[in-house]
Parts: sequence; C-alpha cells; structure tokens
Amino acid sequence: MGPRDVFSELVGQDEPVETLRRAAAAAARIVAGEPGVGGMTHAWIFTGPPGSGRSVAARAFAAALQCERDGSGCGECHGCHTALGRTHADVRFVVPEGLSIGVNEMRALVLRAATAPSGGRWQVVVIEDADRLTEAAGNALLKAIEEPPPRTVFLLCTPSTHPDDISVTIRSRCRVVSLRQPPADAVAEVLALRDGVAGDVAAWAAAASQGHVGRAKLLAADPDARSRREAVLAVPRRLTGIGACFDAAAALIEAAEAEAAASVAESDATERASLEQALGAGGTGRGAAGAMRGAAGQIKDLEKRQKSRATRAQRDALDRALVDLAGFYRDVLVTTLKAPVAVVHGDTADQAEAAARKWSPESTLRRLEAVVACRDAIEQNVKPKIAVEAMMVTLWRG
Repeated sequence: MGPRDVFSELVGQDEPVETLRRAAAAAARIVAGEPGVGGMTHAWIFTGPPGSGRSVAARAFAAALQCERDGSGCGECHGCHTALGRTHADVRFVVPEGLSIGVNEMRALVLRAATAPSGGRWQVVVIEDADRLTEAAGNALLKAIEEPPPRTVFLLCTPSTHPDDISVTIRSRCRVVSLRQPPADAVAEVLALRDGVAGDVAAWAAAASQGHVGRAKLLAADPDARSRREAVLAVPRRLTGIGACFDAAAALIEAAEAEAAASVAESDATERASLEQALGAGGTGRGAAGAMRGAAGQIKDLEKRQKSRATRAQRDALDRALVDLAGFYRDVLVTTLKAPVAVVHGDTADQAEAAARKWSPESTLRRLEAVVACRDAIEQNVKPKIAVEAMMVTLWRG
C-alpha cells in the first residue's frame, strides 16, 4: 500500500479495505460502460466502535469512486485530492452540527443527489453520524435509497446496525462494512511512521486512547489533552465522601464545557461575522439599518444552530472523559483477576493495583457498570449533571 493511497489512513482494517478496493474498481468499470459488473452497490453502511475510522473509511471510498486512475484510490489525482479535501463538486458531506439531522436538510440533499454527476463519475453523499437522523429524515433518505438515481451512492456512518442506530428498512437496503477497533500496536506504528511521534510516546498514546486513532494523535501532540486526561484519572482518588462526589461531578462537567467552548469558539465567530457581513452589517446606506433589523430572525437561527452544536461538543467531550474513566476501572478488574491482557492506562497502574487490593471484583464491576450507565443515560438525554452525580456516588460507594 503506497503512503499516499486514500486507504492508508485506515489502521488495522485489511478486510474492509479489500472490500472497498474491489467495489471501487467495479464502479470504475461501470463508468467505462462495461456490462455485468458485480461488487458495487448504491448504498453502504460503515459501522464500528468510536475511533475505528467509520467516517475516514467513507471519505476514502468516496475518493476512490472519484479516482481518475481506474478507481484505484491513488491519492494523487484531482478526483482523490478534492474528495479527501471535501471540495469535490459531486461529493457531499452531511455532518450533524447539533444533536440530530433534520428532515428539511435531508430532503434538500436527496433532491441535489438526484442530479447527474458533473464530473461524469458518481454523485456521492456521505452521512456522518447517520444514527442522528430524525425519524422523518430517515424516511426521506429511505425513499432515495429505494429508488436511487443511476449514478448516486449513499455512504452512511453509524456505530452499529442496531435499530436504535439505524432503521431496519434502511439497513436492509445497504451493504454493511464492519470496522473493528484497531489493535494498539497498529495505532502506535501509524503515529510513529506517519506523524513522527517518538516510539515510547506512540505506544503510551495508542494504549491510553483504547484504539481510537484520532484521540491517540491528540494525546501524543497536545499537552492540554494530556492534562485533561490526568484530571479525569485523578477522580477515583478524590472520592472521599458525598461532598467530594458532587465536587468531582461539577469539575468533570465544567472541564467538558470549557473544552467544548474552546473547540467551537472560532467557527462560531467566523460564521456570525460572515452572516452579518452578508446581511449588510456596518453599512451606511439608507436601507442598511432596516436590513439589519429584518435580519434578526436569521441571526437567531444561527445562534440556535450554534447552541445545538455547543451542546453536542460538550456531550462528546464528556463522553471522552467517561471512556478514560471506564478504562481505569477495567484496569482494576484486569489486575484483580490477573487477566492476560494489557492495561489501558499504564501511567496509573500503581493506583489500579492499590484499588485491586482494596475492592472486591464485584464492587469494581459495579463501578465500571456505573460509568457505562452514565454514558448511556447522557446519550438518552438525561441531564449530564444528574447522570454524572449519580455515577460519582456509585463510584465512591462501590
């Protein structure tokens, strides 16, 4: 596999990559007008745990479909470059800014996807987080998948094919590509070879990220991300009483809010400035003031979208913290049972060993289950404060 190949970002996914390569080659033969070509279909679902590369795989496949060198996904031609860079005219990315993807957005997309591809190859629609489609949006998409235009391909990314994540009818009309959590040594190798991370740091970050490639890269490169992780892993030590539980819950939520605010601040400011400029802010002509008054509704819509995006960013930041915390309790259990698997957090191994001597396996398991239950509750729209406080009390009491 060449270093510039579109599939080179997919770590430890040999079988799915082989499937996608065959399909892209078949798609290129369809474009060339060759009859009786198998292996290619118009709707795909990419599933796998967080960090396995669902959206990376969908984007790589979109690039291979637009590749001008027989669908090889060379990574060097104009089709590959523009698809990977999200600037290709025939590749559309749907990324939910808030907690869901609405029906109006989906209808508009389906309408545009029905047009012939301008480049003569394929119209590709990549729906990241397809598990966030509202029911009405899912129905609009289903109609398009049931009666697809001849050269349109839908690529959906979802954690699983469970009915909670994607409707059974949509699932039944798609080909599923299952990605796995890449092994830590494969992630470490990529960090070392591709990103020039020192070997020992790469190995630590790969283990600490639990196979999540993007998170491993962030931990290796960003001191702020490392200090946030250290604060989360200090939580078990801080739980000395009921008051400490509430303090720890507040600190965890505040840290997630601060991280989220930092991540969306720049895009929020840019969006607001460009909208105000488009609406005539700063103008001095006779109609400028009136135009700005009439634009209040559009600004309100933007603020609503941005608030929804901030909520999602907070949830995501909190979820990363909970995954780190779950890793610690898993390490305690592994240590107690002397299981023949590596610990996630090598740097807190002493702390895990001390806890393993103090807690029974049952109480450790209850603590681990409390973290998992907290993640589920937040995903089901329970207020994060309530869910995290309840979790902290269980972590203290065991």
